[in-house]
Amino acid sequence: MEAIYIPQLARAPQQTEILQLRDYLPGLDTLTPVQGRMTVRHCGNYLEIMAQAEAIMTLTCDRCLQQYNCRVAVDTSELIWLQEEPEFTEEDDLEREVAFDDLVESLPPQGHFKPDEWLYEQFCLALPQRQLCDPSCPGIPSNSAAEPTSVDRRWASLETLKNYLPNEQN
Repeated sequence: MEAIYIPQLARAPQQTEILQLRDYLPGLDTLTPVQGRMTVRHCGNYLEIMAQAEAIMTLTCDRCLQQYNCRVAVDTSELIWLQEEPEFTEEDDLEREVAFDDLVESLPPQGHFKPDEWLYEQFCLALPQRQLCDPSCPGIPSNSAAEPTSVDRRWASLETLKNYLPNEQN
């Protein structure tokens, strides 16, 4: 996907660009290409981005560590403000108070919007936090009840020492 030059988007019909998605995203390991639709609309001092997309990914179960395929879907929208980035010196980077209003996504009005990077971020946010192959997954089978039949030869000296210690059972 090519980056969208923001001033060119402002001159587009209805100031909107609609992207049909059917491609693999760089950095996102999917079994199928990301398929769907993204709409980018220039609204004067902000961009409105809407996307509906899905792909199949191979995830690892948090309980049993087996891999399984999962359909990950994105149905989201976001407003990205168009404003110039303030210039900071190195001294400002050491300690700076950040206002609540500064905690929004912004792009320079004469810059580019990169739809593939934005979509990659949305897919990362859409991944399930708890990755389970099945809600009733029992996890890794435990063999804690089984006694080891042979002692590692490196521990043989400790095993003989254990025989000399008094056997205290409560």
